[in-house]
Amino acid sequence: MSDLRELYQEVILDHNKKPRNCGRLETANRMAEGFNPLCGDRITLYLKMNGDVIEDVSFEGKGCAISTASASLMTSAIKGKTIPEAETLFDSFHGLVTGHDCPVDAVTHIGKLAVFGGVREFPARVKCATLAWHTLKSALEGKIDAVTTE
Repeated sequence: MSDLRELYQEVILDHNKKPRNCGRLETANRMAEGFNPLCGDRITLYLKMNGDVIEDVSFEGKGCAISTASASLMTSAIKGKTIPEAETLFDSFHGLVTGHDCPVDAVTHIGKLAVFGGVREFPARVKCATLAWHTLKSALEGKIDAVTTE
């Protein structure tokens, strides 16, 4: 079990040091901002939608390792997905990190996102892991107000 935990930590550290899809997306046609006052994490999420498909996605911001890694892994996971597919990933991820309403097959279909399963053991860090996801949900719904994890 400790080998698996070490692997998960390596994935999170790698995505924190070298976040994927990081930077402003000039071709974005949707955008949302999010803030975690507890940790100070901030994110701006950019989506380029083509109908109901997330054609491209990126993020900018500053945050802790969990927040940055979550945004990096999320953007990689949702690129090319439809809105319903992204919403299903949101539900599975949220269930995984909170331990609430976690679908039985969540871990098998969310791939590398499963590295965040241990976050539920640290309730204060759940908000760090879910900030990018709540910001995504806001962008998909076209909301204007910034998301906060309060």
